[in-house]
Amino acid sequence: MSIELTPEQEKINRWMKQHPWTNKTFFNRPHWTRRGFFQLMGSGVSGAFLADRYARAAEVAADGEGAKGTARNVIFILLAGAPSHTDTFDFKFVNGVTPTSFNPTTVNGILWPAGILPKLGNLTGDFAIVRSMRAHAVVHTLSQTWIQIGRNPTAALGNIAPNIGSIVAIEKEKERKPSQIFPTFLALNSNGAVGPGYLPANYGPFKVNASAGGIANTTTSATGGQTRFNNRIKLLHSLDDGLRTDSPLGQPADDYNDFYDSAQRLMYNPTVNQAFAFTTAESQRYGNTGLGNAMLVASQVLKANQGTRFIQITSNDGWDMHQNIYAANNLPLRAKTLDDSLSALLNDLKANGLLQDTLVVMSGEFGRTVGPITAQGGRDHWPQQFAFFAGGGVKGGTILGQTNSSGADVADFGWSQKRYVYAEDIEATIYSAMGIDWTTVRRDDPFGRGFEYVPKTGPFQFYPVHELWG
Repeated sequence: MSIELTPEQEKINRWMKQHPWTNKTFFNRPHWTRRGFFQLMGSGVSGAFLADRYARAAEVAADGEGAKGTARNVIFILLAGAPSHTDTFDFKFVNGVTPTSFNPTTVNGILWPAGILPKLGNLTGDFAIVRSMRAHAVVHTLSQTWIQIGRNPTAALGNIAPNIGSIVAIEKEKERKPSQIFPTFLALNSNGAVGPGYLPANYGPFKVNASAGGIANTTTSATGGQTRFNNRIKLLHSLDDGLRTDSPLGQPADDYNDFYDSAQRLMYNPTVNQAFAFTTAESQRYGNTGLGNAMLVASQVLKANQGTRFIQITSNDGWDMHQNIYAANNLPLRAKTLDDSLSALLNDLKANGLLQDTLVVMSGEFGRTVGPITAQGGRDHWPQQFAFFAGGGVKGGTILGQTNSSGADVADFGWSQKRYVYAEDIEATIYSAMGIDWTTVRRDDPFGRGFEYVPKTGPFQFYPVHELWG
């Protein structure tokens, strides 16, 4: 079936063809750096100096439109490996291919795979799906990075671009209260998450794997326990406070002291244990899986209201299904993991009164081939994909965009720009929901080029998908 594209999309496609992404593929940054060390020391709390200094570095472009400002928090879920969109959130039943156990059911006017996502099927009125999303590339590492930074990783500023969560962290720093001890940007089960780029290290993700015991090393088994720890800290300050506060060594040494202080606030603190630890019963309610535990901790952290505003969760559950996609331990099992955990998260956020203030965004890095499966019984890489939104003022039950009968391409873009939705548009949508002007241009990048929160590329500009709010 041929697709009749709008003039806007045809113009974009011509430009993309003339300007392909030919630069060297970007891979993860080195981990064991001064920046990485600071992340481990507690990335969420910084001095007023940095908040003031870096706030002044931003300016707003004249062509920006009003941000929605309906969300206070963001939970961003990356389905690493790229799930099959036509088997899940843009479901297409293929005769002789799709297992009958998927139980296609029309729920609130949406064709839904009730056999593998039954709990989310009961919550369709609480979330929206963008079905006109398109990936720029179908390379895992490249596209996973792309969706985290909202721009081409191989472009001029790609190598210094911060995670979307880092932009949220620096923008929301001024709203932190002195009593709040958690990092502004938390990354759960996301050891490969993109860092703060060229921004100060304290705006990077605080990376921790969800564990029943909470955050490791926040207590010590040494004789004397907390008393001994406090005495050692006092001794440390008595020896080198002259080099820590108003340091003759300059601001880096002062910052070093700030990280020690923020890490110390996480030690022997019952609030930390309450938010990051969990019981077996609580874990089972979320499915008793790594992904479920991460979503459980995310819910508890936001409920604690200790300064965390952006949480990234990575589903490292094997969504890259080139073989035997319909085997019991493949897509059906992965879907159950997601169904159990995400439904529990949405229900808990609602019960705690947090869903209206929390934007939940979920996506893979791209989609998968459609129609018949391959000779290996799987689905390969494909640019067409979906994005999931809930909370933060988003109108539940909304479907934006429509694909053709196979799901290979878009038949109706479903939004004002009359083109595909790209990762950059998702980035702009997150900023808008958080009340951040997505047209902001920072003037503190090391190249002096001006760092645009959402880049302008070629013949068109990226925009928030404000239609999600109805």
